Amino acid sequence: MPSILTAHPVATDRSARILAGAVVCITAAFLVNFGLTFVAGWPGVPALFSHLGWLAPAAPASPLDGGALARGWVQLLLYAGPIAGVAAWVGLGRGRTLESDADTWAALAAYIVRAGFWSVFLIGLADALISFVRVEDLLPALVGKELTTKLGLSRFRGQYVHLPLMGAACLIALFTRSLSVVWLALLIVLAEFLIVITRFIYSYEQAFMGDLVRFWYASLFLLASAYSLVDEGHVRVDLFYARFGAKGKAWTNALGSMFLGVPLCWVILSMGLWKKGSSLAGPLLSFEISQSGFGMYVKYLMAGCLIVFAASMAAQFASYFLKSVAVLRQERTFETAPAETAAAGAAAVGTGTV
Repeated sequence: MPSILTAHPVATDRSARILAGAVVCITAAFLVNFGLTFVAGWPGVPALFSHLGWLAPAAPASPLDGGALARGWVQLLLYAGPIAGVAAWVGLGRGRTLESDADTWAALAAYIVRAGFWSVFLIGLADALISFVRVEDLLPALVGKELTTKLGLSRFRGQYVHLPLMGAACLIALFTRSLSVVWLALLIVLAEFLIVITRFIYSYEQAFMGDLVRFWYASLFLLASAYSLVDEGHVRVDLFYARFGAKGKAWTNALGSMFLGVPLCWVILSMGLWKKGSSLAGPLLSFEISQSGFGMYVKYLMAGCLIVFAASMAAQFASYFLKSVAVLRQERTFETAPAETAAAGAAAVGTGTV
């Protein structure tokens, strides 16, 4: 007797593709709404229902009106609109398959990881250089006293140094795949080696040198998670999985992605970005730095790496879900799936193999 997955192939394919697309769209919409609410000053979706009390107890009891009401509805539509667009895209894209959609979301996760790598690479070098010339009192001669004072402020350095470098990193990630997050391991070794040489040979060490190692080390683990998932590199607590057949493994991966993986990503984002004082929102909005005054001003970016981790993993879990459904639909065999996935992931993320 055929299962529902094989008995209704068209409905199954469309439902799975819409579900995976909705996961990515909701994640993206939440991040955009965070920026609109806490950076641009928009009211936020909960404020639309503030008069109900239970949804936004800290918000004013009076309903929104005028332009604030319109902006609130725009923010709500940011969730509904893309999901409707994905449903229309799935309905019209008759030539697309589960595999093609899975590759699309995997490519998105790969781009997020590449952009994250180039961001921490460029910002790490630039901020370390600024910290070095500042601690050696060379900055006034290079840029003047006024700009030296401003570069000592975390908000100024974040807005006028870090953010432009992030934009450049996003552009670089569009056009190059020859370097990626795996190279952070080498950069960490080089940065640590520099500390050893300067400390034990020249008796020289500054706070920014250790900050650079910690910044790149944290980024390596958080940014590489999606790539490791593609490459089957995560540690699996394997008590029963190895004994499952092809369909059992596919069911495990599909259900695990949607009911364990994706909710974990959403918990990280919702708990960390729900309010201004939340664990991720607070450091980002205040451009939080460490207590060492002449260290690097990148502590707040470590919170940003957690956001990149959650977003890239959500996109990759959507891809993983569709590939597992393709196995259940007998469009591919489980034995070839991991090898094909790893090869596609290596090409997408860019590890020097393309």
